[in-house]
Amino acid sequence: MNDMAKTDYPPISDYAFLSDCHSVALVSRDASVEWACFHRFDGRSVFARILDRDRGGYFRIAPAGQCTTTRRYLPGTNVLETRFDTATGAVTVTDCLPVREDLTHPGRVERRPPDGLLLRTVRGESGTVDVELEFAPRFEYGMTVPYMELTDEDLAVVTGGPDSLLLQSELAPLKVDDLGNCTARTTLTEGQVAHVALTYAQAGALTIERHSPVDLNGRLAETVAFWTNWAARCTYQGAHRDAVVRSALVLKGLIYDETGALAAAPTTSLPEEIGGERNWDYRYTWLRDSAAMLGALGAIGYLEEAERFGDWLLRTTAGRAEDLQIMYGIGGERLLHEVDLDHLEGYRASRPVRVGNGAWDQFQLDTYGELLEATLLLLKLRGRQIIAPRGARFLRDVVDLNIKRWQEPDEGIWEIRGGRRHFVFSKLMAWAAVDCGISLLDMAPELAQDPGLRERWEQARQEMRTTLETKGVDPKTGAFLQAFDHDALDASSLQVSLRGFLPSNDPRILATIDRTEAELTRNGHVYRYLAADGLPGEEGSFVFCTLWLASALARAGRTEEAEKYLSGVLDCANDLGLLAEEIDPDTAEQLGNFPQGFSHLGVISAALNLAYAQSGADAPWPPPRWAQTRTDPPGGSSPCGWAELRAFP
Repeated sequence: MNDMAKTDYPPISDYAFLSDCHSVALVSRDASVEWACFHRFDGRSVFARILDRDRGGYFRIAPAGQCTTTRRYLPGTNVLETRFDTATGAVTVTDCLPVREDLTHPGRVERRPPDGLLLRTVRGESGTVDVELEFAPRFEYGMTVPYMELTDEDLAVVTGGPDSLLLQSELAPLKVDDLGNCTARTTLTEGQVAHVALTYAQAGALTIERHSPVDLNGRLAETVAFWTNWAARCTYQGAHRDAVVRSALVLKGLIYDETGALAAAPTTSLPEEIGGERNWDYRYTWLRDSAAMLGALGAIGYLEEAERFGDWLLRTTAGRAEDLQIMYGIGGERLLHEVDLDHLEGYRASRPVRVGNGAWDQFQLDTYGELLEATLLLLKLRGRQIIAPRGARFLRDVVDLNIKRWQEPDEGIWEIRGGRRHFVFSKLMAWAAVDCGISLLDMAPELAQDPGLRERWEQARQEMRTTLETKGVDPKTGAFLQAFDHDALDASSLQVSLRGFLPSNDPRILATIDRTEAELTRNGHVYRYLAADGLPGEEGSFVFCTLWLASALARAGRTEEAEKYLSGVLDCANDLGLLAEEIDPDTAEQLGNFPQGFSHLGVISAALNLAYAQSGADAPWPPPRWAQTRTDPPGGSSPCGWAELRAFP
């Protein structure tokens, strides 16, 4: 092994993202796999060097000497190509998690054994290059140095605990040391191709069987075809289309195909502040993302993914309204207890490293509104006007519970750990829950027959509106605040416009936009808030909040300003178009889990809002949230009513 294992941490933005819609991997700029979880995004890691350079484990293929590196995704795919130019020649390493489309369910993944496969194809492009392989698996987040043995000069079997691996390498002969590592060094000339395949299986299920070159070439071709065909279904043809398509590919890669759930990010504990403790596990699904995800996917042509995600939401949240959670596991799990992995030092000494998320049992009032908005949008996507009685009763209970609890303080959308407050966004979503519930009455006749139900809900909705407009607005500036009885500002107040509570040119909306620009914006990037939140340390600007501002500006007709904020975010994306959760507004360094679904959702939403505004649509907007009119987005038609979708942030 060379001294790579002791080098400093690369920037978070140095990584590329691979997915087969079950497994995920992050690959650094020097073609080192430094994060990988097989079969489930939230599974135990096999490589976790991104969280500990010494203990985490990695898998690198690169030239032996000095080189320069360039990389790209193959067009319209999540297949990574890294090119190394050396003094003697050039090689490329093409990485993918092989995937093939299920022809009976377009857009779905056909699982065939072995389905836990990482394929690395090394090709000599010119001259001759000495290529090194370094393979250091570390199971269960670096806790286990597994046992490794060679069954042939090109095959290594790795076992230990509940996991196992088979490494098949045409970069050979392989050499195993006493530290659980494997190396090889091979000279490649122009036109030579070497396949390296890593197969994962649970302990006892590993089959020691070689892949033929024909099979591996076929798997690479199938993977390219899967992604290019999927990307081609994007109906959006407006400005920033490349960024929208890349963002869609990220979101597709974060959809766990087994269930249709969409993970917030594929990583855990990448810090919001270098050296700080704001490090969270984001490999789960938050209800707060749900309506926006459904709207964005549906608006750009991906109805299959939107509907499956909606089905997962309804199936997962079914039961008692009182048991509704803010987040769930991608399989629908409810118990997501948080554990600190003390043996890992964390990215650039940012500790603790966490698995699980302790916010799962918080009270967040917005959850009711998010679920009801997502449900209503799902019904619109399907053109369905009737709700099954059992589902209707559950949704009625959600509305009633929302009415019962809306005057309680909560932890809020940002999961603040400094005590509950009366957050403006929470009250906004309480209003949205009742507003959606009233719309649902027309789809559930048995509920509409309940004497006095509509009147009671309408009275509650009006009470919520009155309270929000009086207690949620700063009397001095007319802007919406973070919480009642607090002077602090919060970017989530932009949602008062984006959720359709008020017209986008209302003076209070414009005041909120102006104060957000003046008080929460630094160098073109927006912070969530600057008030104390009960946690030590600081954080970067929040990418989605900057894109909320872009959307709010676009809807207010200030398109040049909206373009400035959207372009500023895209300028901070890495060379592959990927975005983390946060950006340091002074250095443009990306921070937080990576890539972040929320950020890429924001790119799609901001581009859609900007394109619509630039088309000359009449203001104010949005129209009534569930208008039945059909208005196609500029540059392409929406498979469902655009007017219904554009009300979502």
